[in-house]
Order: sequence, then C-alpha cells, then structure tokens
Amino acid sequence: MNGKETALSIKDLSLWFGGVRALTDINLEIKKNEVLAIIGPNGAGKTCLLNCINGFYKPQKGQILFNKRKINGVRSDKIARMGIARTFQNIELYSGLSTLDNIMAARHVLMKQNILSTFLYFGPAQKEELEHRKTVEDIIDFLEIEHIRKSIVSSLPYGLRKRVELGRALALEPRVLLLDEPMAGMNLEEKEDIVRFIYDIFEGQGESYPATPVLRDGVESIVLIEHDMGVVMDLADRIIVLDFGRKIAEGTPEEISGNPEVIAAYLGEK
Repeated sequence: MNGKETALSIKDLSLWFGGVRALTDINLEIKKNEVLAIIGPNGAGKTCLLNCINGFYKPQKGQILFNKRKINGVRSDKIARMGIARTFQNIELYSGLSTLDNIMAARHVLMKQNILSTFLYFGPAQKEELEHRKTVEDIIDFLEIEHIRKSIVSSLPYGLRKRVELGRALALEPRVLLLDEPMAGMNLEEKEDIVRFIYDIFEGQGESYPATPVLRDGVESIVLIEHDMGVVMDLADRIIVLDFGRKIAEGTPEEISGNPEVIAAYLGEK
C-alpha cells in the first residue's frame, strides 16, 4: 500500500447488535509510522471499530491481527498490556480521584509484582512502584498539567479532563494509540494544544524524557477519529471513510477531499 510495515490489520470484520449491522466486512491496515484518520457521519461505526480493536466488543465475523497475532476475543486489559491504548469519546475517568491517581491507575495494569507484595510494599514492589511514579510524573510534565496533579478530576474544566485522559492512555506505554474524538467540545486554543501533543507523541521527544519510552521514542501508530476536517487534513497520513458501517473510501487527505462519494456521504453536496 505505502511500503510501510503493518502494525495492525483488520480482515472482513463485521459486528451487529440484534438485527442492526454496526460494521460490515471492514478491511483495513494500520501501518507503522503513520497517523491514520477514520472519518464518517455520526453512526457510521467509527467508535464501534475502536471498541473491536481494543477488546470492548467481540465481532461476530472477521479477524483483527496485531503484529500478526489474532486479538479479537482477547480481554481489553490484555490488549492494553500488548501495546494498544485508547481515549474515549465520552470521558471515562475516575471522577473522585486526582489527576495523579487517575494516570497512576493505568500504570497498575503494567505492574509485574503480585498483589500481596504490592500491598505490603516491600522490596521489589516498592522499587517498581517508584519507577512507575517517575513515568507518571514525566507524562504530567509533558502534558503541562503539573498545576492540577493533585486536583480531583470532577472539578476540572472539560479540556483539562480530556488531557488527563490522554495522559492515562500514554501511561500504558502504547505502540498503537487510538484517539476517539480527542478534541470534541474544545475551543480553538484547547484544540491547538491537543494537536501539538499528538504531533509530539507521534514523533517522540528524545532525551527530554530518557526514562519514559513512550515519550522518548514516540508511538508506532496513531488512529484518530475526529470531526474537525481541518485537523484531520493536517494530521493524517492516510484517511479511511466509513458510512453506515461500511468502508467507502481510503486514501491520502488530497484523494479523500476530492472523492465524490465522500463528499456526498460526509461533507455534503453543493
């Protein structure tokens, strides 16, 4: 397709709820070192597709292969440990916990010590806990949310809560990062901040964060669902278009912006 190695492939994927088809025979590849945007009208199946990838939904038909390993039917926590993390269209944070505790909660998915040793906080468990806390502090610094690190998230403005949710996804050290409308409901300044963070996450920050691989090296792939077409055209290397649960187009931003079927289904006809 573009010469890049495939990170994740989806073959003949179908999902339905009762008699309602949410996805029908979806085929696509997520390449390494690319930002893939998925666009389409409301109800086109975009979030359903992400829910299948990260294990929230089990499709009735087809395969999802991550680094050539089948993952449909695998639990979402195991998929997270394999290297796929996501944000949500509707914020899914622990509203009664602080920013720091929300991001730290994601790190616990990656902890190797058993529950008893972690509870007793002795030896290796204590050392591991401190290492995870250092990673969380790096993420907080990167996202410029030091001033709210101890704030309860339910008290935060919407834009900052979306930033905390991005931090929680980064805490899982993903190789593939799924972003479900990360800029929904934001003003222009907040959108500009998130776009900047997405660029920096994708490219990596080098030795600015030497002990935190996801910040140091960046992520391999980003899948972005977004309704702001200006953002999509600026960020995406490639775009997939869904309509009524079917893939109707795939191509570069230039190809998609001039595609008559996309204009009719999504952008609207003149």
